[in-house]
Amino acid sequence: MAVKRDYYEVLGLPRGASPEDIKKAFRKLAFRYHPDRNKDDGASEKFKEVNEAYECLSDTDKRAAYDRFGHSSPEGVFGGRGFEGFDFGGFGDIFEAFFGGTGTQARQAPRRGNDLRFTVSLSFEEAALGCEKEIEISRTELCSTCHGNRARPGSQPVRCSACDGTGQVRRVQRSLFGQFINTSVCTQCRGEGKIVSDPCPDCRGSGFQKHKRKIMVKFPPGIDDGNGIRLTGEGDAGARGAAAGNLVAVVGVRKHHFFTREGDNVLYELPVNFAQAALGTEVPVPTLYGETKLKVPAGSQTGRVFKLHDKGVPRLRGLGHGDQLVTLRVVTPDSLSREQRRLFEELSKSLGSEKTSGTGS
Repeated sequence: MAVKRDYYEVLGLPRGASPEDIKKAFRKLAFRYHPDRNKDDGASEKFKEVNEAYECLSDTDKRAAYDRFGHSSPEGVFGGRGFEGFDFGGFGDIFEAFFGGTGTQARQAPRRGNDLRFTVSLSFEEAALGCEKEIEISRTELCSTCHGNRARPGSQPVRCSACDGTGQVRRVQRSLFGQFINTSVCTQCRGEGKIVSDPCPDCRGSGFQKHKRKIMVKFPPGIDDGNGIRLTGEGDAGARGAAAGNLVAVVGVRKHHFFTREGDNVLYELPVNFAQAALGTEVPVPTLYGETKLKVPAGSQTGRVFKLHDKGVPRLRGLGHGDQLVTLRVVTPDSLSREQRRLFEELSKSLGSEKTSGTGS
């Protein structure tokens, strides 16, 4: 009895070859040895050998067993069926190249529902401090009348006679290569294995309906523009018993009329007049947590930054808060009363040509 060659040796591959490498090697050797292209003696046997090696190494479980036991693998784990009667269902692209046909298409499997995306508008404070919002979405759900069965209540889908309930139609064909089996989705039942002769009137036999739902979404403190909250299972319903998709609520933060955000810090510009900046003052400053007092030292210049510790945004993925950074802006009056103008003129005479701090040389 002839000793079987190592399957990796047959395909000319190392044992660590990737699935893509295995597929490429099979395609190359299949073209080289198929009987229509190669009339040499032994080409047909080599073609069978290549098929057998690919059948084993392209299947994850079979390959694992072969890597462990070699050709002495327990019976039934893998093994070539030879050329005649070989099921080429998994080699769709090879058949398309050889015959212009298609390979196996699996019966329609459970399909997870679609994910939904919804944009929620939050104010600056709502995003910074956290909030809970009710949103309304439109999603696909199982029909409340037939519960996804697709048939009118009181009736049941019947087994498809064309595929005998398998959802697949198998056709045995002969070609230059011999006999092969082509498996395709049943066109009568579209892979379902069942025919609905009396469809549900509410969903028209689809098994699904569109519904509007109101959902409460909790946004944690510190969430920022563009961040999203994922709500598992709140998306479209799945098909054939699969799980529903998810709902992603994406945050859009509206602009604040005087706060801006930089990471976890809140930025605020504080306007003061000449007198306050020159003489110093204590002024109220708004924060996310209420008003606080800020001391402005005498001689403060435009652009000076004061830090209010822990008055910023709560850290979304950590403890504590950011800071509030207050930038001073000295405001030049655009109009003066007669008395104010007189006082400024006196001040100007008093200062003379004296340079003020921060004005340069």
